[in-house]
Amino acid sequence: MTRESLARARAVILGEVLFDSFPGGTVTLGGAPFNVAWHLQGLGASPLLVSAVGDDPPGKRVLASMRAWGLDTTGVQVIARQATGRVLVSLDGGEPRFEILPDQAYDHVDVAGLPQWLASGQVALLYHGTLFARGPGNRQLLEAVVATTAAPVFLDVNLRAPWWRLEHALHLARRARWVKLNDEEAVALCPGCSDASPEGQARRLREAFGAEVVFLTLGERGAVLAGPEGEARARAPAVQVVDTVGAGDAFSAVAVYGVLAGWPLPTILDRAVELAGTVCAMPGATAPRPEVYEAVWARWST
Repeated sequence: MTRESLARARAVILGEVLFDSFPGGTVTLGGAPFNVAWHLQGLGASPLLVSAVGDDPPGKRVLASMRAWGLDTTGVQVIARQATGRVLVSLDGGEPRFEILPDQAYDHVDVAGLPQWLASGQVALLYHGTLFARGPGNRQLLEAVVATTAAPVFLDVNLRAPWWRLEHALHLARRARWVKLNDEEAVALCPGCSDASPEGQARRLREAFGAEVVFLTLGERGAVLAGPEGEARARAPAVQVVDTVGAGDAFSAVAVYGVLAGWPLPTILDRAVELAGTVCAMPGATAPRPEVYEAVWARWST
């Protein structure tokens, strides 16, 4: 599939958009689904982000940033009397720790406000994470969207205490075609997998979920996958790490792009790890300039 045809095979990215507040006062736009949508747009796809913001200055900043990047804003609802999402981020040994605030605008997406074309069969893939489904309203919305689109699901596991329950996370994983999670989340969802190699963990998780592919990220050790033809592994690129916030989202974006484009699974893994490393070498969770993605494509085209 060419980049032009891929742009027409739309992925719907369902989930939170928010601002990450760092020590020292730095505030950056983020949320895993927002970051995935941003990367997909940068790579040449045309995703639809379905989320909600408040009728407040941060919400206006979200929409302005999306428009400036070329992202479709028709799936982002503006909800009065709710604040645009915010997360408090701390760094522990260079690793981010997140305090997810309750009752944010993205917890109140209204099914009645969803774009009508979602029921037209044009959705090539539905991406969502576990955090978005933390409340009963969004869980009902998610079930409705999955049923309406009938699209295959890419699940991005993001277990943030206290906003997840094992039985619900397993329910989401068991109906997804593709599942991405990190090594800590793998142990949380499959305690008996902890004594296996990363490849063995991915294989056991794939069997437990009934998924077509499981992507397991390992931080500085790279990533592995388990798919229909076995396992594959990719090493993390050698980069000067600025921060690791958003590395997993960059990985997920390339995985989504790759499965839509029909890339071989080892190629998806290698390129996903590469973009994750690129994000680690810059501040923030997304690349603010299209030149970053053009350089990535230049490397992938050689």
